[in-house]
Amino acid sequence: MTSLRRRLFLILLAATGLIWLCAVAWISVGSRTELEKVLDTRLQEAARMVHSLVMAGGQLKDAEAAAVAPSRWGGYERQISCQIWSFDGRLLGRSSGAPDGALAQDHEGFADREVNGETWRTYTIVDREKNVRVAVGDRIGLRDRLVRDLVAGLAAPALLAMPLLGLLIWWSLGRGLRPLNHAAEEIAAREGEDMRPVPPAGAPAEILPLITALNGLFAKVEAARAHEREVTAFAAHELRTPLAGLKTQAQVALAARDPDTRHKALRQIIVSVDRSSRLVRQLLALARLDAGAGGAVEPAAIGKVLHEVAQSVPHTEAVTVRIAPELDAMVHKVDVDALSLLLRNLHENAVQHMGAGTIHWRADGAGDLVIEDEGPGIAEEELGLVRQRFYRGRGAGGAGPGSGLGLAIADTAARRMGARLDLANRSDRPGLRAIIRFRPA
Repeated sequence: MTSLRRRLFLILLAATGLIWLCAVAWISVGSRTELEKVLDTRLQEAARMVHSLVMAGGQLKDAEAAAVAPSRWGGYERQISCQIWSFDGRLLGRSSGAPDGALAQDHEGFADREVNGETWRTYTIVDREKNVRVAVGDRIGLRDRLVRDLVAGLAAPALLAMPLLGLLIWWSLGRGLRPLNHAAEEIAAREGEDMRPVPPAGAPAEILPLITALNGLFAKVEAARAHEREVTAFAAHELRTPLAGLKTQAQVALAARDPDTRHKALRQIIVSVDRSSRLVRQLLALARLDAGAGGAVEPAAIGKVLHEVAQSVPHTEAVTVRIAPELDAMVHKVDVDALSLLLRNLHENAVQHMGAGTIHWRADGAGDLVIEDEGPGIAEEELGLVRQRFYRGRGAGGAGPGSGLGLAIADTAARRMGARLDLANRSDRPGLRAIIRFRPA
């Protein structure tokens, strides 16, 4: 399992180490440049000092040359060496530790010379009046050693401080992630039924979006559970009535001696079974839609699906179903299962609420699907409410029949397949007009 604290620790430690290495490299390059300037200046001053003594006293003896040129500098023994040469190639004087080979050059100034297998940095003063060349130099290797020791002096504290810095970073990350750990501990300590939102007060801005998302998830889960409880309670209530009626009518049929009474009781049993079957079918359809289960998205012939639906929904001889011929040519690419649920529930709703009359399926000028019935319609103030689950409209004759799921399922199925369901009362006669407006998903 990936640890956020460990990941941040490694990133910060690597970034700090990289910055430190870059700083050491930068200091190394800068120190070498500055050190070269300082040592060159020292060579130049030492050469002038030796030359001034030559001008004042003529030729130098070995002991005098050694006294003029310091034998150690900064703890490095025999750092500077000097030589005095005549124009005819004779060595007039030199400091102790100076190489046997000539440091001096023909022209005045700085130069890098190879002497006895070592590279020297030299500065030469040419005095034509005295016919001498004064040369002062030091080894390049010693200069490199000075730079290395300087860098080592900078790197050593860094290496020693790195473990302490790592501990400090680890402790700081623990302190910084403490609010996240507190939120996790609070959620872990909750019971499974506790869906209260996590208090965002005092939470850092970095974890506030996570807490907000969790609270939104808790709200959705609580809403889903409330919906399940509502469906379960409603199903239990709605099924209790027809089941009790079934038992009562069965008892009446068993006890009846009159054939008409027995026949009437058996007919009521059939009605109760039909009502229970429709309710169970609607609850299953609603659960399938809520679960997101859908069918294949493919071109569907609207007329063909309508004929299948009309044949599967029973109705009395007083109800006439008309399906316009132009619907046979209407084809839409939709979720076929959602389309069947939509058309079936609209058709069943029209049959159930209309005792007698005509159900007319047709297409309007915009290519949308229209169903019109000749029932009582829906009260204007209830048109915006009948899509709610388990809402039963009053209709034209008091409390409406049904379970209050038909239009809710139809609206959910329409949205699932990327369409819109519009409801309105007919203006030419009593009845309801429902329009399915197809549009790209």
